[in-house]
Amino acid sequence: MGTDKKGFSTEAIHGSSLKDQYGALITPIYNSSTFIFDSTAQGAARFALEEPGYIYSRLGTPTTTALEEKLAKLEHGEAGLVTATGMGAVTATIWTVINGGEEIIADKTLYGCTFEFFEHHLSRFGVTVHFIEMANEDELRAALNDKTKIVYLETPANPNLKIIDIEKTAKIAHEFNPEIKVIADNTFASPVLQRPLDLGCDIVLHSCTKYINGHGDLLAGVVVSDAETINKIRLVGIKDMTGAVLAPNEAYLVERGLKTLEVRMQRHCESAMKVARYLETNDKVEKVFYPGLESHEGHEIAKKQMDGFGGMVSFVVKGGRKKAAIVADNVKVATLAVSLGATETLIEHPASMTHSPLSEEELIAANIEPGLIRFSVGLENAEDIIDDLKQAFEKI
Repeated sequence: MGTDKKGFSTEAIHGSSLKDQYGALITPIYNSSTFIFDSTAQGAARFALEEPGYIYSRLGTPTTTALEEKLAKLEHGEAGLVTATGMGAVTATIWTVINGGEEIIADKTLYGCTFEFFEHHLSRFGVTVHFIEMANEDELRAALNDKTKIVYLETPANPNLKIIDIEKTAKIAHEFNPEIKVIADNTFASPVLQRPLDLGCDIVLHSCTKYINGHGDLLAGVVVSDAETINKIRLVGIKDMTGAVLAPNEAYLVERGLKTLEVRMQRHCESAMKVARYLETNDKVEKVFYPGLESHEGHEIAKKQMDGFGGMVSFVVKGGRKKAAIVADNVKVATLAVSLGATETLIEHPASMTHSPLSEEELIAANIEPGLIRFSVGLENAEDIIDDLKQAFEKI
């Protein structure tokens, strides 16, 4: 075809420059804690970052490098860094970028553990976090100041699928100060559907536990950015501060899951739309949150910045927490468990599970209602998922 540009699945399968010395089709698992130097001079050169090569597995292995290269290409970044968990990606990044006395502006709606880290722990080290309605341009402009170092957002947000205009947010932040790092958690969309770096963000991160791996059998994370930033996060956030290193065995499994990401996301999106349409007709449901629905407040922005609307659907059950619990407790095809993005459909109640660290006031501020259910639509037949919800609702 005369071009180096390849399609998503082609890059997910072939996007690493690493070639096994013995010609293995699949990247081998390099289970070695350390690597041999030819000489002390070579060891010194590698420690001084004057020569490429492996030193110690906390800094990387061929198995993790292959995965990092693919994920960087898929997110349209220069470099990637895989981590032990999604929170490892968040904390390693923040600890590298922020200093005491500086400030973060974050959206009010975040994953529960990210909110906990921002609200209750960073303050112990002299970092101030301002939680705002990021979609409100005036609030963002008012919050920006000379101490702002990071603007942080999720879109679609966990758990209510709020949509934020990434391009507009990044433009406002960078017009105020080009040095501000705009960071987007892209877990709910995956790089199949959305690539925040193309829209002006500086750093994108994921919990690879979710869609990127897609099989519910491991924990992992990734950060993608320019090569200089990733190198800093590797040498500071990972090596010296968190030690949140992804093991070669998990990297091997994530790379295997990555190869089917595009086809899996197509099925997740198709089924989620069917589920969302059904829920809109259910008289026991007060609200349905799915970016693909015309009724969703962020629908037009989602159409602009996403290539599909994802596999997550959230909905508010009439009658509040008790009625929502009845639905969650009576599913049979879906599984009552936290996490998302797996082949299995998962259902959970954020107020008592993933977002339980938030106080009642904080839940209200984040627009997480007591009757909200988060529903990760899996790869089962959509008709069976809908029938399962119908019989669960009949228990109310």
